[in-house]
Amino acid sequence: MPFQFRLNLQAELKRLFGEVDLVVPSPVMDELRLLAEGDRDALGALRLAETFGAVEAAGSADDALIDLGVRWKAPVATNDAALLERLRAAGVPRVFLRSRNHLVVEGL
Repeated sequence: MPFQFRLNLQAELKRLFGEVDLVVPSPVMDELRLLAEGDRDALGALRLAETFGAVEAAGSADDALIDLGVRWKAPVATNDAALLERLRAAGVPRVFLRSRNHLVVEGL
């Protein structure tokens, strides 16, 4: 999102939640590393993700996000439609891009 639509992710998350700790599950980092080999946006996403805290998790990137969202009762930020649907079904709050210029949260 930040690279496709010039969105300041940290500022938007701060607007929604105030000061919070942002973390990225290890499977997401692994996926970004693979994607970054051939995709400039993925490389930018990897560099951004490396500025946040890391947390060990098991499974695929999507499964780790859902699992941590459920266990921690924490919102998950994504623009992936299939993942958003799985998060909704699991009762996990979702943060996503609206109108290409701001984030919204649902399910809190």
